[in-house]
Amino acid sequence: MHAVRGRLDDIGADRDVVDALPELVVESGEPAFRAWTPHRHVAFGRRDAAADGYDRARTAARKRGYTPIERQVGGRAVAYTGTVLAFSYVVQNEEGDSIQARYERTTDLLEQALERLGATVEPGEPEAAFCPGDHSLQHDGKLAGIAQRVRRDTAVVGGCLVVSEVDERAVGDVLDPIYDALGVPFDPESVGSIESAGGPDDTDAVVEALEAAFAAGGPIERIDARELL
Repeated sequence: MHAVRGRLDDIGADRDVVDALPELVVESGEPAFRAWTPHRHVAFGRRDAAADGYDRARTAARKRGYTPIERQVGGRAVAYTGTVLAFSYVVQNEEGDSIQARYERTTDLLEQALERLGATVEPGEPEAAFCPGDHSLQHDGKLAGIAQRVRRDTAVVGGCLVVSEVDERAVGDVLDPIYDALGVPFDPESVGSIESAGGPDDTDAVVEALEAAFAAGGPIERIDARELL
């Protein structure tokens, strides 16, 4: 498995790295994994962009020091504080593989990695959680969300993980006025973190554990993100 490391100088360059991962997988025939801490921003989904309060939501993000961007997948707004983790796992889109099977495998791998770090987590999410969906992990609050984008040759499964209790509070604080503007139920207390679930607040330790879990005992080839651009 290719493990892509590092954060680039701006949000756009980091998104370009994610867009380059499928080509790497097609050329090498091996899956690719990237976990990193994106720059401070709020990523809005397509449904957010169609909401009447979208402009007010973007303004609320800017007032709190977060750059508003739109992401290609669906779902609702997600806040990255600068230390919240994002991940992308890219595999070949093989015949017979299903969207649900990839979701289940990704959820299992995340759960395994976090439990090895001492965190107690389980699938599901509380009421009025950020970016509500069917594929999440929780412990006294949602701490991980998963999304998927399928292309002709590859499937990209990605998401976010709230690592520290500091970020747990920060995510709730910034998303509260944003979800209010969008007219979507949200409870700031519904945000959890790996730390509050019993794990470390160290993003590097979490990245190491995630890479090991997704490699599933196979070899890992680490690549600097800049090499993909």
